[in-house]
Amino acid sequence: MEVKELDGNEWKYHGEGNRSLVVSHIQHCQVLRFLKFPIELAQPNKALEEVPRRLKNVVDFSKHVMKLLLGHNFVQPGEVIQLPLDFVRQLALKIQPERPDLTKFQTSHQIEKRPPLCIEIKPKCGFIPFSSHITKDIKRRVCRYCMHQHLKVANGKWKRISKYCPLDLFSGNKQRMYIALKSLLQEPQNNLKIFKNGELIFGCKDDQDCLMDLNELANHLKVYFFPANGVVSGPQCTRTVISELIHVITVALVSNADTCRTGDMKRTRVSEERSHCEASHFRKEVLRSGIHVVENSGLSKGCVLSRILQVQMLDMMDIDGIYPLYLRVQQHLEEFPKDRSRLHLDGPYNESFYESLSDLHSQDDETVDYAAQKIHQYRVATTAKDCSIMIALSPCLLEERPEPGTIIQTSRACVVYSVSILDLDPKPYENIAHQYKLDGKIINHYVQSTRAKKDVTTPNFYKENEECTLFFHSV
Repeated sequence: MEVKELDGNEWKYHGEGNRSLVVSHIQHCQVLRFLKFPIELAQPNKALEEVPRRLKNVVDFSKHVMKLLLGHNFVQPGEVIQLPLDFVRQLALKIQPERPDLTKFQTSHQIEKRPPLCIEIKPKCGFIPFSSHITKDIKRRVCRYCMHQHLKVANGKWKRISKYCPLDLFSGNKQRMYIALKSLLQEPQNNLKIFKNGELIFGCKDDQDCLMDLNELANHLKVYFFPANGVVSGPQCTRTVISELIHVITVALVSNADTCRTGDMKRTRVSEERSHCEASHFRKEVLRSGIHVVENSGLSKGCVLSRILQVQMLDMMDIDGIYPLYLRVQQHLEEFPKDRSRLHLDGPYNESFYESLSDLHSQDDETVDYAAQKIHQYRVATTAKDCSIMIALSPCLLEERPEPGTIIQTSRACVVYSVSILDLDPKPYENIAHQYKLDGKIINHYVQSTRAKKDVTTPNFYKENEECTLFFHSV
């Protein structure tokens, strides 16, 4: 598709990641997404020649793979368009001052009192790996996200360890979900962002640019949940507004999308031991205060969290099991480089690729085709582990009578909502080697840091798991 008439002044900077940059239209619900390339490339002409194929792969992967797995209601693949060069140059100059490391986020004061809200959550992996290939027992007890926090803080990526645990959010248990969302609000990092009318009002652009004042957030949201201004200002107001926000997010995440179509992938349930993380802040609170927990709440099959979790669990081997298969494929390609296309390592992402995901329990026959199939499943699962959920909220009046399945009722207000899943690009095949090395770094650092902390906090006269004898004397 080619677009001819575009004005750079009608678009504004929205955000960017490692691989792409997004701008949005100031009036219409439209976004443009651009791929990013390093300034200095070894072979710039070759990189430019690859752009059409890369763009097609991104759209095809969302349309023919993730949309079928996650559901038609949650995924909007978009389309490839051709933009005038003058427009791109004009836009690049306009948004340059707003990009990371150049300026802070600017929040705008809209005349309209209640413009649309968007809440972006990056939930991460929602289960403990269950693969027989796992070599470190700690991976069966502590989730990847909680372990990775220690390494990120040590490397200076973030200042504090987040108390958020993905397993609590994916549990479907309201108590655990409340703690998970509250933890995200206390330490959002890059896992939670809130936008009002397209402008960031809460969350982090990177480790330097953060808007994390809950009182200020409550002031922004007060008119959404208490339109009659029925709550006084102060700490009580902040707690009440934040509780309403958590309630709305929870309902949106667990509501069933009745009209959503699904792929024919078999469903996998998370066993009890794979749905709890020893590092979870909620788990520690339960042990410390004796909170009564109603377990086995679960997720409805059609809700967005359930859909994402099912796709994540296509990773049945973990990186410990996938890496040897990656080496098998690499060795084969050294001898038969033309087979890279036949094995679909770079696409195309079509019906044939999608069908290769359905065979979850085949036995390893030592072939390169088996290895490629398991790598495809792992890559799709990894995309689901790194996706984002976008919840759009618009205030409404009950007398407007919106469709029942699209509204959330709070204590004093009503909002229309929609849920979609973003960041569904295919993960590069070559990224497997990096993930394997990173996994080892995360585990080693976590084991060392927790062991050092235990040595400092545990008195010499008592060590965990140390045998002891207790004698009773008559008094």
